[in-house]
Amino acid sequence: MKQTKVIFMGTPNFSVPILEYLVENTNVVLVVTKPDTFEGRKKELTYSPIKEVALKNNIDVITPNKIIDAFEIISEINPDIIITCAYGKIVPESILNIPKLGSINVHASILPQYRGASPIQSAILNGDKKTGITIMYMDKGMDTGDIISYEEINIDIDDNYQTLSSKLSLLGTNLLAKTLPDIINHKNNRIKQDDSKATYTRLITREDEKINFSQNGKDIINQIRTFSPNPGAYFKLNDKEIKIIKASFIAQKIAKSNEVVLTKNTFGITCNDGIINLEIVKPFGKNEMNIKAFLNGIDKGKKYVVD
Repeated sequence: MKQTKVIFMGTPNFSVPILEYLVENTNVVLVVTKPDTFEGRKKELTYSPIKEVALKNNIDVITPNKIIDAFEIISEINPDIIITCAYGKIVPESILNIPKLGSINVHASILPQYRGASPIQSAILNGDKKTGITIMYMDKGMDTGDIISYEEINIDIDDNYQTLSSKLSLLGTNLLAKTLPDIINHKNNRIKQDDSKATYTRLITREDEKINFSQNGKDIINQIRTFSPNPGAYFKLNDKEIKIIKASFIAQKIAKSNEVVLTKNTFGITCNDGIINLEIVKPFGKNEMNIKAFLNGIDKGKKYVVD
């Protein structure tokens, strides 16, 4: 496989183990990732995690605003295969058709479920018990290409976005290691997706992160897990934003939702069918803290309004 010319497209930490595997086992000739950004209060220039890996391994890297602008570069390289993982942009068919072995994607769901941009978040948010990785051929549709291989994994009750993402990244790397030799040797499966069973995800917005305590407790806990630790599901307490990194739910009859329930050692908020007890929080402008530290700054006699 060392002679196989690969162009890799990806962006976040999720993609890093997969690129590292490819660097070790194939000839990665180009990495395509998102443009650099200016982040933080000091507006420091920041590379994507994938660009960091490319530079560390002396691999050429490009960051086009539009992937079609890289058509000539990719065409001249004439790679054997294009491999994408969480790149974040739709790759046009004219580019997908360049490699002789085709273009494949490592996708974080069992297709055709959860096509689109946020499969990991969707699985947690919906309270699913299982998810997985699908390796598929790319075509002009959104995650509609033929399936090459897939593998399932359980979603643990304590999994949040970070832990599940890490598990799926490792699973995807291992599955690619099993699948890629067959693709190169033209021995792989090619299974049509059942479009009638397809479900779709979408880009996550800021509104998705805001907690509505009029919901059921189980749904709120799933929302907290979905966005933990970053960007963090949040609510406002007396107009001050607080992100909840971890919480637990106690089911019981409630007279009214959105009420603060304080004890010596707990800070709870009533929801439709019980109480959400905060365990780890991140108040605006502060670091993460456990509930004991948070309670040290709480005035027990003050009236608190949840929004």
